[in-house]
Amino acid sequence: MASTRVPRAVLVTRATDYERLVARHGTRAQAAFFLETRGQKLDEIDARHHAFESALAAVLHAIPDEWRRSRVDRADLDRFLFEPDDIVVALGQDGLVANVAKYLTGQPVIGLNPAPDVYEGVLVPHSPNAARELLHVAASGHGRYEARSMVEADLDDGQRLVALNEIYVGHRTHQSARYRLRVGEKGERHSSSGVITASGTGSTGWARSIQRQRRSPLALPTPTSGQLVYFVREAWPSINTQTSLTEGLLAEGTVLEITSEMDDDGVIFGDGIEVDRLEFSWGRRVTLHTAATRLRLLVAC
Repeated sequence: MASTRVPRAVLVTRATDYERLVARHGTRAQAAFFLETRGQKLDEIDARHHAFESALAAVLHAIPDEWRRSRVDRADLDRFLFEPDDIVVALGQDGLVANVAKYLTGQPVIGLNPAPDVYEGVLVPHSPNAARELLHVAASGHGRYEARSMVEADLDDGQRLVALNEIYVGHRTHQSARYRLRVGEKGERHSSSGVITASGTGSTGWARSIQRQRRSPLALPTPTSGQLVYFVREAWPSINTQTSLTEGLLAEGTVLEITSEMDDDGVIFGDGIEVDRLEFSWGRRVTLHTAATRLRLLVAC
């Protein structure tokens, strides 16, 4: 049933390449000069910025005047307080939906793609021009949604991390990650480039890249299945490290357990956001499993 409160639309965006360049170099002219010294031009970046601004204006105009509204940048998501009945609108690339998903608890998410020639649109399937209709559908409680599974990491001290695509466990640099890995009754010691545990949504990203690179016959889970998949990256066989447990499917309710044998350089982070990480020092234990929370993605009216 739809809420009787005045809806709040929360628009999630991130700075464009043009905005980041100007912020770094101070002025448009300095940004253009910087690019020219590297054999590049500002024209394409500028055009994409203006296209995004046009899409942004269309979305802002589509929000009904009587609704409450907020806009939050990706960099500020960890400090933003979402309300239970918010309608979340992500305007940008697919990864923007992954960035916001970990902070939500079932709020409807509308993904809008401002550049379909650049972004795949797996998580942002809609045109910005459809924003008004989609907002009303979400507010009414109707529409067709995908309940996309997420992956959760639980540390033995009570800390918790949730991600939509995947969670990485390993060394903070390019040094070898050392740990003990266990799935059910099977376990072994590893020295590797780290472990990723991915949801079905993540199966179109990093997990798929690893699967294709190693020509793995492992079937990746679907976004709504509740299964996870794990891959150990570049496991090294040695006198005391093994390589038999380097990939596998985790059924919903099954956990992957990893115990750190790294000093102070072990880390756990999700969806590529390294600044929002958990420390994973020697002797710490983490369990990875399907999260109870799911992303509620509006896919059709």
